[in-house]
Amino acid sequence: MRVAALVIALLMMTVGMEGQVTKVTKKTFGKMPDGTAVGMYILKDGPIEAHIITYGGIIQTLKVPDKKGQSADVVLGFDTLDEYVKGNKAFFGALIGRYANRIAGGTFQLDGKTFQVPVNDGPDPNHPVNALHGGPKGFDKVVWTGKEIPNGVELTYVSPDGDQGFPGKMTAVVRYTLVGKELKLDYSATSDKDTVVNLTNHSYFNLAGQGSGDILKDEVKINASRYTPVNENLIPTGELAPVAGTPFDFLKFTAVGARINDNNEQLKLAHGYDHNWVLNSGGGKMAAAAEVYEPSSGRVLEVITDQPGVQFYTGNFLDGTITGKGGKVYGHRAALCLETQHFPDSPNHPKFPSAELKPGHKYHYVTIFRFSTR
Repeated sequence: MRVAALVIALLMMTVGMEGQVTKVTKKTFGKMPDGTAVGMYILKDGPIEAHIITYGGIIQTLKVPDKKGQSADVVLGFDTLDEYVKGNKAFFGALIGRYANRIAGGTFQLDGKTFQVPVNDGPDPNHPVNALHGGPKGFDKVVWTGKEIPNGVELTYVSPDGDQGFPGKMTAVVRYTLVGKELKLDYSATSDKDTVVNLTNHSYFNLAGQGSGDILKDEVKINASRYTPVNENLIPTGELAPVAGTPFDFLKFTAVGARINDNNEQLKLAHGYDHNWVLNSGGGKMAAAAEVYEPSSGRVLEVITDQPGVQFYTGNFLDGTITGKGGKVYGHRAALCLETQHFPDSPNHPKFPSAELKPGHKYHYVTIFRFSTR
């Protein structure tokens, strides 16, 4: 009996050491112009630390160790709430909804009715032609309700019927949890009317550390044999084109800058990479979507998801006019984004995976950001 008790005690000690619960602390990050308080939840497990704010559900800080054990913040952003409210036109770190990416003309049809989302995007900023990331006031510009959960934070936002032109009262819930070297994003939503939904996170990663130059030497792998080409408004043409023989082939690790300036019409239209890759997994099951390796630090980011697509964006519109955390200036291609998603403009492309959400059904998917070094 004594031996059995000793074995159990040793096992419990081992679980306690290896399965240590992530430390979660909350503090005030600031107040909105109308006085609404914005909180920050700090998740810490060993050397990895994530700061999540309730305004926009933003990943404000993400500290990750390099191959020498030195920690650095690897996401772009701002130090203050005021900067996010007034200047986050690039959507740094934010939760995106109701519909991530672009909807052509801001219009779509559902159940025989036409819906209009205000347009806020296009080649000419003075004449927008698309609805981008849910319209002018998407989920990135609202205060979510936060509560601590084991290993993380749960954020909830109730979007009223007609919000930005979308039908149905939608309740969105996003859980950020940090366990070991994995930051997990668990998205869900329900609606009381037939609607469309596409949620993602818009973190800008620079694995050398935010503000540490460009990402052209980063080596990227995307597990996709096809992508969705775009027109002059960056709206998918409907084609699922093979990446073979094009600058869009990242089936093997390739430096971001190796072909980004090639004489390719698609690269010219987007001023670099800003396209949706059709993941080979097809969605519906957790699978490796993409991987990034930063040579100088040795940091590795793996993106794992059950979504059918991922938008790879190379910070083409960052131009040195934004000063971020710690006074760092964010120059051209200072970071990259890997936004797991349904395809852009899916409501207008019946052959794309459906983004419809019906009453009584639940939208749900998961993305994991896994960090390591090599």
